[in-house]
Amino acid sequence: MKRLINRIKLFPNMSEKSKEIAEELTKRLKIAKFEVVDNSKYDLAIAIGGDGSFLWMLKNNVFDSTNYYVGINSGTLGFLQEIAVDDMDIFIERLNNNDFTVETIGIQETKVTTNDGNTSRFFSLNEIVLRNKTLKTFKADVSIDGDFLEKYIGDGLLISTSIGSTAYNLNCGGSIVYDDLHTLQITPVAPFNTKSYRDVLNSIIIPEYRSITIKPLEASSDLVIMVDGETSTYHNVKSVETTIRNKKIRFIRMTNFSYARKINEKFLSEN
Repeated sequence: MKRLINRIKLFPNMSEKSKEIAEELTKRLKIAKFEVVDNSKYDLAIAIGGDGSFLWMLKNNVFDSTNYYVGINSGTLGFLQEIAVDDMDIFIERLNNNDFTVETIGIQETKVTTNDGNTSRFFSLNEIVLRNKTLKTFKADVSIDGDFLEKYIGDGLLISTSIGSTAYNLNCGGSIVYDDLHTLQITPVAPFNTKSYRDVLNSIIIPEYRSITIKPLEASSDLVIMVDGETSTYHNVKSVETTIRNKKIRFIRMTNFSYARKINEKFLSEN
């Protein structure tokens, strides 16, 4: 049987623990006749660290859809990191025998348009968060596929992917969504709810291929947009459009992977 994966590149974070794991993993992979490379041509990218390391790896690869991705958890929570350090040998054996599954994950695509017609585009794995630059109340019209949803007033808006539903979205009261559903989720951040202002207080889950558009209501809107934890400021924003439509990446999953078990282990189990 022809092996699906042969060339591997490691992406450890800067911690000593991750560097040591990368060194040991390199030795074991070479013993198993895998080629560990340090260039741009490889089949599998492996992040070593926590979730931040996994996000950095994807950005380093510009969310390349032709590669496979997996993570080894040397951090704490590591929800994106599939492989435990103690399971490295099992992982290598399964790679060698093609004993794994491939799961496609939808990538969020966002376009920011300013009043002077300039546009910025970017990808995200987990979420985007929109806030007023001055931290004043954020006011915006929200539409789905061009149909008006609400006039939102609150601290901000969070729009997360399915895989990002267990990140910042969860802390804001959003729902957990199985990560193979390729959805977006609109979650309000401290929304107003008075006689004068009425917002949808719960998160709303949107299927892939549908587009969410946010149009700030201030005459001159300077927004801070957080993308997977990194913030940038955009001046005179006319609209922000975000969707999951074209971009998918491929995650390696072990054949015994269970999303329900993962939620239990990461958020509920005391062990």
